Amino acid sequence: MRHQGRITTWKDDRGFGFITPSDGGEQVFVHINSFLSRMRRPAENETVTYELGAGGDGRPQARMVAVVGDPAKTPTTRGRGNLPVLFAVCFLILVAAVVVAGWIPSVVLSLYIGASVVTFLAYAIDKSAAVRNQWRTQESTLHFFALVGGWPGALVAQRLLRHKSSKASFQRVFWVTVVFNCSFFGWWLTPQGSKVLNVLVATICQSQDAVWLCSWAGIA
Repeated sequence: MRHQGRITTWKDDRGFGFITPSDGGEQVFVHINSFLSRMRRPAENETVTYELGAGGDGRPQARMVAVVGDPAKTPTTRGRGNLPVLFAVCFLILVAAVVVAGWIPSVVLSLYIGASVVTFLAYAIDKSAAVRNQWRTQESTLHFFALVGGWPGALVAQRLLRHKSSKASFQRVFWVTVVFNCSFFGWWLTPQGSKVLNVLVATICQSQDAVWLCSWAGIA
């Protein structure tokens, strides 16, 4: 059974809010992941329809939420949503191919994979904190992880966890970090960039704190 109400409270930075039922009664908690449409962010005073369920604490929670007046979600939306993940996978394959060809040190691939894993975990922790209304990871921290090479993991997290994938302001900055990182990677493939990268890797591997990484990557 579907109900109707109005979003009377919405905390966009945390991705949740409350719906006041049209027929009165207790306010209903709603999370960003419960909305059927991912085309835009919800806003206060919007009329919505929803199915009623229960959250982890047993309190009422809205499910399958639709904003009145929004177009229905089309089946092709899911397919388009997989393109960023495919892009991330293809990029890592490209990095691996360039490493095999001997154009860049193997530690670069290790750093991309390591940064992607750390970034994915950071998104997962932030998603869990958002659901539980706990202390959140700063967006600047997530952007930094993406900038230093963790953006493939960020794309996978945004798709699989459905976190930070619909906030327009976050996505604009995120894609700037992706473009910047990819541009820097392309520069590493030039003769000048390759020399700088080799000097950088040699300097890092001389550090006692990074010896284990260089040894694991086959550089010593």
